[in-house]
Amino acid sequence: MKKLFDDVSYACSKLTTKAYSTSFSLGIRFLGRKLHNPIYAIYGFVRFADEIVDSFHDYNKKDLLEEFRNETWIAIERKISINPILNSFQFVVNNYGITYDLIERFFESMESDLKETVHSKASYDQYILGSAEVVGLMCLRVFTENNNELYEDLKPAAMKLGSAFQKVNFLRDINADYKVLGRTYFPGVNFERFSAYEKEQIQADIENDFVQALAGIKKLPPNARRGVYLAYFYYRKLFIKIKNTPAENVMQVRIRIPDYSKISLMFQSVLRHQFNML
Repeated sequence: MKKLFDDVSYACSKLTTKAYSTSFSLGIRFLGRKLHNPIYAIYGFVRFADEIVDSFHDYNKKDLLEEFRNETWIAIERKISINPILNSFQFVVNNYGITYDLIERFFESMESDLKETVHSKASYDQYILGSAEVVGLMCLRVFTENNNELYEDLKPAAMKLGSAFQKVNFLRDINADYKVLGRTYFPGVNFERFSAYEKEQIQADIENDFVQALAGIKKLPPNARRGVYLAYFYYRKLFIKIKNTPAENVMQVRIRIPDYSKISLMFQSVLRHQFNML
């Protein structure tokens, strides 16, 4: 019966991923089948922590995040949790060699969302590391399947991919982050007078991340490469759409790619991968 509980746990992680992100859900579908559940588990874990700091405004976020953090460590040590999201995550941590420092850095970034409203360059870099780059490394542990040599080789690219995704999200969500949550992630930027020059500087940084990330994607094992490239391809197209949107408009609306366009992008990315056009 333990297997049934584990299956239910993974089903909860999958449901969470599908409910919160159609783009990542599509990417996971194009991974090798045995990679599906581990990546769903990582996404579910990350999403629950993120929801605490971003959405639970009528509750004590600090206490909820601390409880979730403590329950995470207990689950990893016991190798079981009655919280299905943590039960599936602990299995991945214990079986794919995800190191504790990655998890702790992630929680540090989530905690900073409870107190940091304006980031310096140093705190911004630390936030990107903990909220995005370490998540890329968690996924890389799964993709490389305990091949430490390959993991070490691809670490820089995986971190750059996580960084690119997060920075694109920041650009896309400027309106909500600044006006609703009161956060300013990009250091040295005055969003009351967000200029084309400032936007171009941010975009150049993201472009550099994408270039370095793609070099690593090409070296991923085949059962991981297609799904990761699909997520990369989607975010690249979203980034281009944001680049083509004036700075003042980015501050007013949330740029997105409609679901029907995502299906088209999926087929394009599959064809590019199939014909080695990465």
